[in-house]
Amino acid sequence: MRPSSATAAVAAAIARLEIVKNNTPKSVELIPIVAVPYMGEVGKLLCEKAGVNWIDLSGNAHLVAPGLRIHIVGHANQYKQSGRPSDVFAPKSARITRYLLRHWYSAFSLRKLAAKTGMDPGFTSRIVRTLESQGFVLRAEAKDVSRGGDLIGARDPGLLLDAWRARYDFFRHHVIQGHVAARTGEDLLREVAGKLDKLASRGIEYAATGLGAAWLRTHFAGFRLATFYLREAPADELLQELGFREDPKGANLWLAVSNDDGVFEGAEAVEGVQCVHPIQLYVDLKDQPERSAEAAENLRSSLFGVAEHG
Repeated sequence: MRPSSATAAVAAAIARLEIVKNNTPKSVELIPIVAVPYMGEVGKLLCEKAGVNWIDLSGNAHLVAPGLRIHIVGHANQYKQSGRPSDVFAPKSARITRYLLRHWYSAFSLRKLAAKTGMDPGFTSRIVRTLESQGFVLRAEAKDVSRGGDLIGARDPGLLLDAWRARYDFFRHHVIQGHVAARTGEDLLREVAGKLDKLASRGIEYAATGLGAAWLRTHFAGFRLATFYLREAPADELLQELGFREDPKGANLWLAVSNDDGVFEGAEAVEGVQCVHPIQLYVDLKDQPERSAEAAENLRSSLFGVAEHG
């Protein structure tokens, strides 16, 4: 049994089971099981992908074997630590995760991480220590201490991304849902982006995300809903300029007032439309409708390929 239910601990247990399986004669039938105090959502996903059974001491289980199928979920975590846990994936704290994933091929000093994410060095250090304790980051001793001390990097970018996405909730941003007349989703996306560009002189900062931004990057799936981040709440004048009519039921446009400026980090123009970085886009797709799950999977395949320098 793994003494910790942290995502990285579950991943380590699965890796250990794979070693045992590879060293066991094929004539011996193994039923791999991971046991933890409480199995989180990312841990369940990891076990499912690896074909590994799991149980937890809180009363939940997923066991499949010849003549056996047990699936029990819904029991609360009986092993929560006392005190307020450090949420490394809270909006501001997630700046560290976002930056490490954007630059997954590199390592950085705490000093540089703090500077690049615009956060206090002490706060940055606490977040990094928690990520390290959960097995999400690696720390390497720097040869030149004068450059900021030990170097920090993502241990397994895919695992860190899965953990962040599992905790992510797009609707923690203030999302205004409404309708704008347009023939197609692409027309809507480009028309709204064009109007926002013209208003940039008034200090209106935006970035497209969701299905529209995914389509611009991959051209994988058509869409009806366009989604844009705004740094500040839209004034009535802006809504009138867009021809926006608030209508959650028939919405084809979501305007998300960001709860942290970190969502704009790494934003760039894609086919003439300012879009969030692919890492931010991937987690945002979690709470989008239509073919968002397929679009996210398609995008995921390109996130950790050839390193993007600069």
